[in-house]
Amino acid sequence: MRHRGKSKIKLEHSLIPGLRKFLEELQAWPEIHSIIPGEIKRRGGSNNRLTFKVQYPTTTGVKCIAQSAGAVQEVFIVGSNKVRLQLRLEKHFKN
Repeated sequence: MRHRGKSKIKLEHSLIPGLRKFLEELQAWPEIHSIIPGEIKRRGGSNNRLTFKVQYPTTTGVKCIAQSAGAVQEVFIVGSNKVRLQLRLEKHFKN
């Protein structure tokens, strides 16, 4: 698998600060098959705290948005059960 090694995380693009650690936690979840971060885009603001939220389900999983330090990045998570995955992600990031 190109750009992955033995990981479920595809590392074709750079990651915004704090996102790698969070995604490494997620890859241990059995319902997650693949994690695909998109390109980083600049945005206004200077909040250094990582925020992560699920936007909507896709045909193969869920689309999420991560924001930190003036940047935003889409993250696509492919999984076996979209509804369960979405609920678990929302609960996990609130803690």
